[in-house]
Amino acid sequence: MDLGVERKISPDTGTDVNLKRRGVDMGPSALRMAGLSEQLRHLGHTVIDMEVGAANGDSGKRPAQIIDIPIETAETLAAQGNIDHRDAIADACNKLCRTVEDCLSHGEFPLVLGGDHAMAIGTVAGIANHCRQTNQKLGVLWVDAHADINTPQSSKSQNVHGMPVAVIIGQGDLRLTSVGGNFPKLDPECLVYIGLRDVEHESEWQKNHPGQKPNTEEMSEVDRLKALGLHGDSETRSFTMSKVDELGISEVISRSLEHMQKIGVTYLHVSFDLDSVDPIYAPGVGTPVPGGLTNREAHSIMEAIALSPIFKSLEIAEVNPILDERNKSAELAVDLIASSMGKKIL
Repeated sequence: MDLGVERKISPDTGTDVNLKRRGVDMGPSALRMAGLSEQLRHLGHTVIDMEVGAANGDSGKRPAQIIDIPIETAETLAAQGNIDHRDAIADACNKLCRTVEDCLSHGEFPLVLGGDHAMAIGTVAGIANHCRQTNQKLGVLWVDAHADINTPQSSKSQNVHGMPVAVIIGQGDLRLTSVGGNFPKLDPECLVYIGLRDVEHESEWQKNHPGQKPNTEEMSEVDRLKALGLHGDSETRSFTMSKVDELGISEVISRSLEHMQKIGVTYLHVSFDLDSVDPIYAPGVGTPVPGGLTNREAHSIMEAIALSPIFKSLEIAEVNPILDERNKSAELAVDLIASSMGKKIL
């Protein structure tokens, strides 16, 4: 799981926090190379990048921090006879949870950079704790090609980056659902998907138990989405790419934000997986799926949320420079972040 956090604070101080493991820091590093800090400063945000030791801000504010969260590699764990990586992931996510919660307690805007989408377990846990303490209602806009709502019983691959949505609504491995506290971090009613196009119709359990009825954690992603009211017929909470094509991206984001407003969400977190974008524009992702958002559609989403008063945190997942073409995907991700932070065409 690759993680990075950059703090964007207006207008006096900023902190950059890295959470690294072997190869995982390459996503955040690629974003820096693509000029993330420079873009944010150009937009009027003060940023302190502790990785390169560059500072631009008021030294009278609280000290900037760098936090390293090492995660043992799959090879190391296998050599130790440990093929279950969830303890290491849970440990990293608990540390990320505390970092995000601390960031919010100081009135800062968490910008979490990755890395695979398992990091959302820690990000959302930290936000959920903050919302409980400040009496805010959390909503999550999940922009992704995948539903990421598998459990250990349903997953064919057992990859945790395919489970974060299930985890944050309280389903799955207790080591993960208890990150930040043993309670569901998000009410499913407060979840909206945009960009879905690769969702599993049969779970591993169903494959191995033909003709039997699965329980909640054994069902497929499609069945779980239906049970939560996030099926294809949803007009406000689940927008597949077919819906995006039918309605247009402006209508999709409008309905998404209207839903959040209608149910009383006061804190909106946007979790943006770069594989939601078509691989023509973003080839540097771990699980590319053709037929995704265009460059312009992705920017339209970010420009719209930038105008929302409830938009209070952002994470960008799946930036993988090893698979990228001349840092093309990282540059797009930086441009998308800038759009979410107020960058306009005119």
